[in-house]
Amino acid sequence: MPSEAIVHVVDDDLAVRQSLSFLLASDGFPVRLHESASAFLDTVKTPTSGCIITDVRMPGIDGIEFLRRLKGQGFTLPVIVMTGHADVPLAVEAMKEGAIDFIEKPFDDDLFLAAVRAALKRQEQHAHHDAQTAEVRARVQALSEREKQVLEGLVAGKANKIIAYDLGISPRTVEIYRANVMSKMQASSLSELVRMALLIGVRPEGGGGALKE
Repeated sequence: MPSEAIVHVVDDDLAVRQSLSFLLASDGFPVRLHESASAFLDTVKTPTSGCIITDVRMPGIDGIEFLRRLKGQGFTLPVIVMTGHADVPLAVEAMKEGAIDFIEKPFDDDLFLAAVRAALKRQEQHAHHDAQTAEVRARVQALSEREKQVLEGLVAGKANKIIAYDLGISPRTVEIYRANVMSKMQASSLSELVRMALLIGVRPEGGGGALKE
């Protein structure tokens, strides 16, 4: 878990906030408490690493509306919704709005902590994926137009001589461009090169729209 990851607890019940704060802190999680969805939105201005735990029923902005506003403001933190036994339909609605999990109260402490760990792991994986995608896109931008065309051909599974025919150049020239692509993309094998291209949305059938930026 990244050291900056924070578990945000959003609940209008002081006793619940304090209880969850103690439980999370005792397991080593950094915690921030918010007495309402409005309080969270007023104080947390930019998306950060961590996750959000919120009650589905709260005065003012309830859990469902909270999820909508988080999405509208660009927050990507995973959200776990707490519900009562009678609130399962609301929990399902919350998941349709982007919540990754819901926990029925009263819940087992170990189950709760496991859900938090899973949420943080998911957020960490998404952050890693986003960083990796940005890096690959930057490498693609360093390619010349012809190198991008060769990359598209390789991702489409075409042999060098077919790429050469399509582009009206010699197979030897394609080999040179291919070597340049491998070097600039920092790919150690063709399979790694294809994986990178697929990561940014290039499809094997040659739909290379992502390379036209």
